[in-house]
Amino acid sequence: MKIQWLGHACFLLEGSRTILIDPFVPSGEIPTDPDIVAVTHGHGDHLGAAASVGKLTVAVNEIAKYLAAQGIPTEEINIGGTVEVDGVSFTMTPALHSSWLEEAGNGYYGGVAAGFVIRMDGVTVYHAGDTGLFSDMKLIRELYRPDVALLPVGGRYTMGPREAMMAAEFVGAKIVIPMHYNTWPPIAQDLSGFKTAIERTTDMNVVLLAPGESLEM
Repeated sequence: MKIQWLGHACFLLEGSRTILIDPFVPSGEIPTDPDIVAVTHGHGDHLGAAASVGKLTVAVNEIAKYLAAQGIPTEEINIGGTVEVDGVSFTMTPALHSSWLEEAGNGYYGGVAAGFVIRMDGVTVYHAGDTGLFSDMKLIRELYRPDVALLPVGGRYTMGPREAMMAAEFVGAKIVIPMHYNTWPPIAQDLSGFKTAIERTTDMNVVLLAPGESLEM
């Protein structure tokens, strides 16, 4: 599997299928045509271009209904549920955050915020979505054994580096890729200390990608 960070919380997972997660791309360009889209919650910097991409979208019930009303094929799911789409498994996990469909005029409730455990080609990826730290991340480790954890680190709207260090320990993935930082000044972070601390005290590797860069599993 190839994991490409497109900036903010947007990732492409490329293997037997191409999956686009949280299709808000700061550069404005999605480099390939995905097979499946997954959306963690309704804020504009995560729902992003889901409607214009127009591909089958896995999302919580409220967002799925909102997109379906625009003619987008959807798979509804909710916290704790699992759905398989074209051989790819999506499990929706909790996230501590809010959700509001801002693009719908004054907006309306977007259901609960969430994360995803995605399994494809023998690799398990945990995308935490926008979240604060919560101790039940330990259950994600015990239940799903992710190989890769995509964790927000920007602070202010999500957990920051200090909390994300503990989240990485809770989740236990061998590879940690930070996200949701340096998009705008309020979430600017220098992660050199974050990487050093985790790699000196655990057997985990922190991979700091620049937008557009990728990791081959």
